Amino acid sequence: MKTLIGGAVAAVLGVIGLAVWFTEFLQILAGSVPIMLLLGGGLALYLGFDELKDTWKKDKDSPKEEETDDVEKYKQEISELKKEIESLKKA
Repeated sequence: MKTLIGGAVAAVLGVIGLAVWFTEFLQILAGSVPIMLLLGGGLALYLGFDELKDTWKKDKDSPKEEETDDVEKYKQEISELKKEIESLKKA
């Protein structure tokens, strides 16, 4: 109940203050909008550059042709070992 009354009083005082100091409110708004745009743009640039660095890092870490040959060789060796284990189980 106290919160409801406090919120109502704050809203009424806010409306009265906005009506009395409307020109000052517009000046503050006019001054804060460019700053918010500047900060938001800076944040977007930083996040975009960070994402770009991640893609560059992924390109460097991509598997090369030699590594894929090794992977295929190991897969074949594993399948041969599995066959050998199955034949030993049957014996």
